[in-house]
Amino acid sequence: MPVLTTDPTPLHDEDDLSSPTADKFDILSSYRQHLASADVPMPIAAILALADLVEASEAETLHHLVISLRRASKTLQDSVQNPVSLTAGADTYLRFVTREASDFSDFAQHKAHLVQLSRSFASSVVPASRSKIAASVQGFIRPDAVVLTHSYSRVVMQALLAAHEQHRRVRVYVTEGRPGGLGLKTYRELTAAGVPCTVLLDSAVAYLMERVDVCLVGSEAVVESGGIINAVGSYQLALIAKAHSKPFFALAESYKFLRLFPLSQTDLPSSSSQSPLPLPTLPSPSTSSTSPENGNENENGKKNGKELTPEQLALNPAVDYTTPELITLVFSDIGILTSEGVSQHLVQVFAD
Repeated sequence: MPVLTTDPTPLHDEDDLSSPTADKFDILSSYRQHLASADVPMPIAAILALADLVEASEAETLHHLVISLRRASKTLQDSVQNPVSLTAGADTYLRFVTREASDFSDFAQHKAHLVQLSRSFASSVVPASRSKIAASVQGFIRPDAVVLTHSYSRVVMQALLAAHEQHRRVRVYVTEGRPGGLGLKTYRELTAAGVPCTVLLDSAVAYLMERVDVCLVGSEAVVESGGIINAVGSYQLALIAKAHSKPFFALAESYKFLRLFPLSQTDLPSSSSQSPLPLPTLPSPSTSSTSPENGNENENGKKNGKELTPEQLALNPAVDYTTPELITLVFSDIGILTSEGVSQHLVQVFAD
């Protein structure tokens, strides 16, 4: 399998971000096109879009190519509300480009070589990574286990389906995963495959935890502390699992490893200039008509008082940070690691 190696070479803020290629190439269209393809996650879509930029680039030196890539990466990150996993892919690709040695006298040939490696990596790494992770976690799921998962994760789905195919008779609870409600997607796919599954209110995790054997969650990013960034609600699930002495396993592909060391929930990357959940204020007169007391209209045009307004949803975070001491093990395509092992591995990766 091709490997995108990483390198800590800093890309300085003072570099000129102007680039004719970046101006002419539509990085957002390329990214969205790749993301629309079946089973392509955000980090891989970012890598493929940046590879498309390299292919279209008129840059004649590595320095100018990196400038174009940095600008395109910033455009991608600013285009989404939650740029965490996208950032992991973009940063991985930038480090790969600055690290990959050139055996060509012609820079155009070197760019073509970069594009070929990138696309080969993207096409092979996703299925291989998930298959390896799904296989490695099977030994930690006993027969007749009650599994609790959160929202929706492709790699967790593959692990659960593999357990079902091995006749382990797993039963699954999945949180609804508000505000996106992606837990319903997990429910539909598992039940369609014959896996017993029940959707759990996000607020009922503590109520259920004593009946759970193991918690499995995906990860949008694994950070240098050994913690994970994932769909909001993962942190509280981990806290409750810890309080009940239940194993909490995080599943993450290595292309989601991110050079970030958050110290609190407010340290997470965001494209918004405003931190989630600012201090409460009274609604302005223009928004009072959509307050919780008034609610939204149901299908009959009547106020139901049960749904948050878009403005209220926008104030809430999309992801949270699960601290390393709450994570029992991290399952990745590079191996099964403790949080301390993850931290040591990432420090070594970014220090080499």
